[in-house]
Amino acid sequence: MRKAGDRAGHREPGFSEARTGDLFQGAPDRPAAAADPAPTTQTAAPAPHYHNHRGRLRQRFLGAGADSVSDYEMLELVLFRAIPRRDVKPLAKQLLTRFGGFDAVISAPVARLAEVAGVGDAVICELKIVEAAAHRLARARVIDRPALSSWAALMDYCKTVMAHRDTEQFRILFLDRKNVLVADEPQAKGTVDHVPVYPREVVKRALELNASAIILVHNHPSGDPTPSRSDIDMTRQIEQAAKSVGVVIHDHVVVGKQADASFRALGLL
Repeated sequence: MRKAGDRAGHREPGFSEARTGDLFQGAPDRPAAAADPAPTTQTAAPAPHYHNHRGRLRQRFLGAGADSVSDYEMLELVLFRAIPRRDVKPLAKQLLTRFGGFDAVISAPVARLAEVAGVGDAVICELKIVEAAAHRLARARVIDRPALSSWAALMDYCKTVMAHRDTEQFRILFLDRKNVLVADEPQAKGTVDHVPVYPREVVKRALELNASAIILVHNHPSGDPTPSRSDIDMTRQIEQAAKSVGVVIHDHVVVGKQADASFRALGLL
């Protein structure tokens, strides 16, 4: 047992500042930490030229209206959503060259649109949305309204829906006793120069809708609205069937790409 006096000048071995330093004496120097590389200045890539073009075109359209933009620019506005990161001006001009006009582009059949390089599902979808919107807007202006007093609007609607079809379609506009348009229905679709129509089915549908009068409409994909001999014969058959049940045929209109022909105006009804 140590005496208290022995403890006064004695320290237990352990880690002291001096002894800690001794542990590293003779140890090789550690390499200095590598200096951080000098920061490099990176210049952001300039925005593609078409970004500014898109903004300017949108502003012009919103500020000055649709009349301030050309057909290819209007088509560009539609394509912006379908192709967000590419210059769409070349494609817009290509589509107009291929089909002939803005209305012809949005009305073109899906199969023909898909043949154009650069046109995929997204582009076709945007074009068909515009076409459907145009049809609904035109229809809203004539449905549930007197047909004979808004004839110009009615013909505009028929042209919008049918003028650019690549096959014939036969539609019937059904009117009530006050000549208000109560229904508009496609009855048959055919080939490029013929559409089958059955007078019995026309009359049957008129009776189902309680219609008092009808207007017949069909298109000629050739663009020439002149009634054919088969058009005239078919109209007379429908007229006879309709007359037997008290349904009046106000007119039969043939729609072409640039013009239309009225059977009544031509003395054929």
